[in-house]
Amino acid sequence: MKQRMTFGAVAAVATLTLAACGSSDTIDADPSADNTAGTGGGSEELVIGSQDYYSSEIIAEIYAQALEAEDYSVQREYRIGQREIYVGEIEDGSIDLFPEYTGPLLQFWEPDTEARLMDDVYDALVTAAPQGVSILDQSPATDQDSYVVTQEFADEYDLTTIADLANVTQDITLGANSELESRPNGPDGLKEYYGVDVGFTPIEDGGGPLTVKALQDGDIQLAVIYTADPSIDTNNLVTLEDPEGLFLASHVVPVASERVDADAQAIINSISAAMTPEILRELNARSVTDQSPAATIAADWLADTGMVS
Repeated sequence: MKQRMTFGAVAAVATLTLAACGSSDTIDADPSADNTAGTGGGSEELVIGSQDYYSSEIIAEIYAQALEAEDYSVQREYRIGQREIYVGEIEDGSIDLFPEYTGPLLQFWEPDTEARLMDDVYDALVTAAPQGVSILDQSPATDQDSYVVTQEFADEYDLTTIADLANVTQDITLGANSELESRPNGPDGLKEYYGVDVGFTPIEDGGGPLTVKALQDGDIQLAVIYTADPSIDTNNLVTLEDPEGLFLASHVVPVASERVDADAQAIINSISAAMTPEILRELNARSVTDQSPAATIAADWLADTGMVS
């Protein structure tokens, strides 16, 4: 049986330092409860939104259930659409809480930003946020492009970072959508920032099953796959660290209105701190592979972590 922990206990052992601790009591949540359940935690409903993307909806549902368990009244507005649509609703306060991604949101507000790495991007995002919009703690969990190899290839050449590819003694072929060949984080970027020469083979499935098969068959040795893609774990692939920031850092980050009070922020920050790239892939796999609904995935994870019972 898994040990139950409070939000405060989770925050204490999480990888991020939180500004405040949560409730000291174990809390209860019912995933089948009405969307507006709860009468405490504030006089108004908190509107929680998500992108039209299963991973974003899962995270938003985790926020919703955790807040409801602490008697906050919640209204769900999921699958809103693209950033051009929902950011205006965040800015005008129509949406109170939204799981976002640091790099893409920063580029939306500050298109000319030169920030690339995790902490630089986060700091710039906090500065770029409009008045009335709070950027809560970023999570270790990411959802961004990454260079990926097979476990066998990583073991053979002791690969941990992209820079380690310079020690590979065989030819390396990169497989990805054709547009990557001319982008700065493609072959030219690998050469400029890491001293790595690669060939290129276009595979037009966005890091999908054709790309994975090409990796497994040895037709390519390097591919671009999102860090939150469940296929990384399913196919025993290895994501190479990117210390030079070829790919813009994209960490899960909650964006909040002024109506999200300090206690609610502490709850959400605890969730962010407890989530890792591996955990996010596991949650996504339940949606993609098992076709489980977001409400069930969220309830199970909150219970497993001891945040609710």
